[in-house]
Amino acid sequence: MCKLEAMTPSDFWDRRAVAYSKKPVPDPDAYERTLERVRAHLTPNDRVLELGCGTGTTALRLAASAREIVATDYSAEMIAIATAKANVEGVSHVHFQRCTLDDPALAASSFDVVMAMNLLHLLDDLPARLSRIHELVRPGGRFLSKTPCVGDQGLVLRIAIPLMRSVGVAPFVNFVTERSLIADIEAAGFRVEETGMYPKKRRGFFVVARRA
Repeated sequence: MCKLEAMTPSDFWDRRAVAYSKKPVPDPDAYERTLERVRAHLTPNDRVLELGCGTGTTALRLAASAREIVATDYSAEMIAIATAKANVEGVSHVHFQRCTLDDPALAASSFDVVMAMNLLHLLDDLPARLSRIHELVRPGGRFLSKTPCVGDQGLVLRIAIPLMRSVGVAPFVNFVTERSLIADIEAAGFRVEETGMYPKKRRGFFVVARRA
């Protein structure tokens, strides 16, 4: 069982879990394209870690493409919804756990693939987080991510998001750009092998990187 770190933003996401689970995918075509590209980099023998799994939709959609998926989130409510979905679908090799990236229960070099979908822009100290992700991927394994590069979306968001955060209606947001994200991933010890934009309008930057 994963142990929780103190002082996480889990309360923010706990309060939004039910509403989040009911929201439709904003761009179904881009989502399906992302899943297609992820599946292209998975094998039936892979042990996969998904970070920031939310209510479990992506992990369950990818279940048939991997031997095991460990899907984690620091929101208890998100994990509860995800677990209920897995039970309804009868999926037994996707395991949902409430924990953080730094939890020692996530052992070094124990995953063939680590995924972070729509997560990296929500993390502080991104270089340190990416170094930890590098530690979790086995040598030769892959890191797959899709990140809204809000730093490339203009000044309005840079002004609006801190204001929204100050009144509790937005989480912490890291204003990453495509360029800064690639630089941070490579500095953490990965080699970028593929990039894409799904969807282009909201700068959903997809990256496939391999640990040397």
